[in-house]
Amino acid sequence: MKDKGNGSGLKGFIIGLVLIGLVLGYFYYLSVRKGGDESDEVEISPVQEVLLRNLDKSYPPSPREVLKYYGQLVQCFYGEEYTEEEFEQLAAKVMELYDDELAGNQTPEQYLENLRWDVDQWKEKETKVSSYSLPSSTDVDFFTEDGYSWARLYFGMNLRKGTQLDVINAVYLLRKDDQGHWKIYGWKLEEDLNGSGTAE
Repeated sequence: MKDKGNGSGLKGFIIGLVLIGLVLGYFYYLSVRKGGDESDEVEISPVQEVLLRNLDKSYPPSPREVLKYYGQLVQCFYGEEYTEEEFEQLAAKVMELYDDELAGNQTPEQYLENLRWDVDQWKEKETKVSSYSLPSSTDVDFFTEDGYSWARLYFGMNLRKGTQLDVINAVYLLRKDDQGHWKIYGWKLEEDLNGSGTAE
């Protein structure tokens, strides 16, 4: 009888350990799952995603990629919500894509003021850039002139105002700088190509 009692006690002790282990395991599972859910809930806005790109370390490698990133910035300006600080950061990213001659046409303060006015005009008209379009890599026109490497390509912006859709097409000119980076030198709207309009 004594041995039987010891066996029952040992059995109860083992069952108790198993139950404690199950409870601790369950609480661990819940904590891990909760932590995973919390990380899943952290969402990055399109604006934040664009701003995360470090152009010093990963500058777009081709004219097409430069305009692809430029298109993402344009979509943010004319289609997303952002803070004043993010607005200025977006503007700084655009300036990093500009050729020195283009950037030198106005001071940073003038650029911000003009950009803010332009964005406000679009918002008043409730017009957004819903998407953009780029040519294939084979449709980029490369040439050399005045000792510089140049690239010419089309860039289209698809606009939306309520249910109305519109498209703005332009030809962009990019020039390679001393670091081998393609920079936006200027552009001309498609309707001005046969007229007297000049690149912006």
